[in-house]
Amino acid sequence: MKALGPIPAGFAALDGELAIGGRKVSVLVKEAGDTPLFVYSRDMIDARLAALRGAMPERLNIHYAMKANPFASLLEHMAELVDGLDIASGGELRQARDAGFLPREISFAGPGKRDAEIFAAVKAGVTLNLESANEAQRALEAGTALGIAPRLAIRVNPDFELRGSGMKMGGGAKPFGIDKAQVPELAKKIIAAGAQWRGLHIYTGSQALDADAVIETQANVLDLAAQLSEEIGTPLPHLNMGGGFGIPYFDKDTPLDIAKVGAALKERFAALPSILQETDFAIELGRYLVGEAGVYLTRIVDRKVSHGVTYLVTDGGLHHQLAASGNFGTVVRRNYPAAIATRFGAEPEEEVNIVGCLCTPLDRLADQAMMPRAEVGDIVAIFCAGAYGASASPASFLGQGPAKEMLV
Repeated sequence: MKALGPIPAGFAALDGELAIGGRKVSVLVKEAGDTPLFVYSRDMIDARLAALRGAMPERLNIHYAMKANPFASLLEHMAELVDGLDIASGGELRQARDAGFLPREISFAGPGKRDAEIFAAVKAGVTLNLESANEAQRALEAGTALGIAPRLAIRVNPDFELRGSGMKMGGGAKPFGIDKAQVPELAKKIIAAGAQWRGLHIYTGSQALDADAVIETQANVLDLAAQLSEEIGTPLPHLNMGGGFGIPYFDKDTPLDIAKVGAALKERFAALPSILQETDFAIELGRYLVGEAGVYLTRIVDRKVSHGVTYLVTDGGLHHQLAASGNFGTVVRRNYPAAIATRFGAEPEEEVNIVGCLCTPLDRLADQAMMPRAEVGDIVAIFCAGAYGASASPASFLGQGPAKEMLV
């Protein structure tokens, strides 16, 4: 038997079924038309934002990193909740504008920005987080061509990283950002060229559950921002401190202690150096805001036994939930939180493997998991599906097509 990850708080049973937003999964599936289906809970997203704001310093802005989940209805809802949006492509810029985000609320990071993307960003008036000196020059040239002073910030590649992060985005040689030693000279050039100087973006890693590691990194980010601002010779208008807040996916994972992180950051903000006194601060979070609010629902279409092993075969799989299958950066596959949604709360009776419909042994949703007995027609729920699910999975693999999505 292999343990399942912890089901996030906020889900309950209704008449023996999993309920999301107070509605049974069978009702939601009927409304959507069929499975596979992603369902995102508006109430859980609202509660997460409220708890986060209660823990963090009042002056700290919260940005949504839309790469976590760009579903249109969810994005429109986030526009009502957060202070800014972080994007990473021209396509995301179009989606952000369609969702109602204002240009001044949007910042654009990511290496390899095309000329057309830079031009569109400058024209729209969003902040470009520059990833290289070449990109800075192209942004300045776009501004000259348009007769617009571009809004430019520098993404810094620091010489430290976020300890214990699932994906390291800073420290050492990286394709992301500009090495800290090169930042002051480039910032001076940008300012001298007449651009609107929008400060620094320092992102070090993601999916961290250790509060002490997050606190240490935030302190390092603030120290580095102050040092670079002194070398640039001007107060820092804005600092995107990155994010990295993780969620529990696997057995023995524990939630990040947000209260501890917030208390430490409040202490740091109370003792800022003069060059950061007027700075606008922000953190950018994706999965922490929406990850636990999403559930992937997929129907069992076959039940079979092979060499004594029971398989529940579903109409979904890794083409919608690549991360849950273990094929999205994990070295050793572990089970996401999962349940038989139509028998939610029932006692486990048997050990099963839950697999998808694809013709590959990689298509696994749960291995050796203890579950209530389930039959063809029952619905499986894979939790923590609100981030890096539908949009981060190969939906067209084997001609399967995308899953349905809904915000409730």
